[in-house]
Amino acid sequence: MSEQTAEEGTSPGRRVVVVGAGMAGVQTAVALREQGFRGRVTVIGAEPHQPYDRPPLSKAVLLGKAEDSAFEVDFESLGVELRLGCEVHGVRPAEHELDTGTGPVPYDVLVLATGAEPIRLPGTEGVPGVHLLRTLDDAERLRPVLARQHDIVVVGAGWIGAEFATAAREAGCAVTVVEAADHPLAGALPAEVAAPMAAWYADAGAELRTHARVERVESGEVVLADGTRLPAGAVVVGIGARPATGWLAGSGIELGAHGEVLTDDRLRTSVPDVYAVGDCASFPSARYGERLLVHHWDNALQGPRTVAANILGETPAVYDPVPYFWSEQFGRFVQYAGHHAAADRLVWRGDPAGPSWTVCWLREGRLVALLAVGRPRDLAQGRRLIEAGRTMDAEALSDPSRPLKDATAD
Repeated sequence: MSEQTAEEGTSPGRRVVVVGAGMAGVQTAVALREQGFRGRVTVIGAEPHQPYDRPPLSKAVLLGKAEDSAFEVDFESLGVELRLGCEVHGVRPAEHELDTGTGPVPYDVLVLATGAEPIRLPGTEGVPGVHLLRTLDDAERLRPVLARQHDIVVVGAGWIGAEFATAAREAGCAVTVVEAADHPLAGALPAEVAAPMAAWYADAGAELRTHARVERVESGEVVLADGTRLPAGAVVVGIGARPATGWLAGSGIELGAHGEVLTDDRLRTSVPDVYAVGDCASFPSARYGERLLVHHWDNALQGPRTVAANILGETPAVYDPVPYFWSEQFGRFVQYAGHHAAADRLVWRGDPAGPSWTVCWLREGRLVALLAVGRPRDLAQGRRLIEAGRTMDAEALSDPSRPLKDATAD
C-alpha cells in the first residue's frame, strides 16, 4: 500500500472493499472497525448465504446438529455493507475498480480474501453421487446421504477426509477411505508420525486403503487402478484445495506457484493499495526462513488484524505467526502448531499407540513445531515456546509426565 498518514487511514472518505465473505473477509471488516477505521467498508461474497464459519460444516451441520454456522456479527451496527451472491470477475488496479456481475465497484483499498477451492477428482465432473465438502450447500447436499446410511467412499485421507469419515461413521454409514500415498495425511505429516493414525480408521469401523489410486467413478461404484471395485452410494472427494485466484488473471497482481497471491510481510500485494489474507495468500516468514501458504482457520482469523493495522497506517504491523490448526477425528482432538519442514530432529512424548501423545520437531535445538493428540496443554505451552524461540532439552522433552515448559535448556 502507498504511504499514508494516520489521519488518511481513518478518513471517513476512504472506501475499503473486501472480496470474500469467509472468516478472513469478515474478520478484516471487524478488525477495521475495532481499530478505528471510519471510512466505508464493503464485503463482497459469491454465495447468497449470510457469512458463515466453515469448520462446523464437517460435523455439526453435516449431521443435522446445526442448520448453519453463520458468524455472530452485526454487520449493520458495524456499518459494514454486505453484497452477497455477487460474483467478482476481475480487478483493474490502475483504475482502482473491481468488475462484478452487477457492474464496477470502486475502491481506495482492496483486500483479497477469496480463500481456496477444492480440487476436483479428474473425470468426475457431472457424475451423479460425487460430492465435495467446502460450502454450506455442499454440507446440505450431503446431509441426506448420511441420513440414508449409504456405502460411502472417501477419496483422500487428509484432514477433511478424516473428519468426513468420522461424521459418516457416526451417522452409521459404511465408509471406505482410499489414499494414493502410503499413509494418511501424506501432504501434511511425515510417514513415521502419520503411521499410528492409520489404526484410528479401523478402530472407528472405517476401512483405509493406502496405495490406492482411483481409475474412475461409475454409477454406484469406484474403480481403483488395480481393478478393485468399491460399492459407493456416494463419493466424497477430499484431495486438497487451491487458492481461489483464477479471477485475478491479467490484473498484474503477482501469483505464486500454487496460484496464491504473493504478499510481503505486511500482507501487501505487488500492486499499490491491494492486500491479501487467508487461504488465498502466502507470506514470507522470518521465523521459518521461507514463504508460507497456510490453509487453516487460525490464519484467516489472525491475518486480518495485520491487514487492518496496515490500512490504518498508525503502527505498521508485520505478519509472522506460528501457524496453528486442529482437527477432531475418530474421537481424538489433534492439534498442530509451527512448521516442521526444516526440522533436524524429532522427539516423541508418549506412546503413539495410546490415546494421547505428542511429537516435537527441533531445529538446532529450538522447538519449531509440534503435533499434540489429546494433549492440549502440550500444544498451548509448545506454541508459546515456539514463539519465544526457546532451546529445548531433548531428554526432558521426551518425558510425557514433565510439563513441556519445564523442558527448556536455556
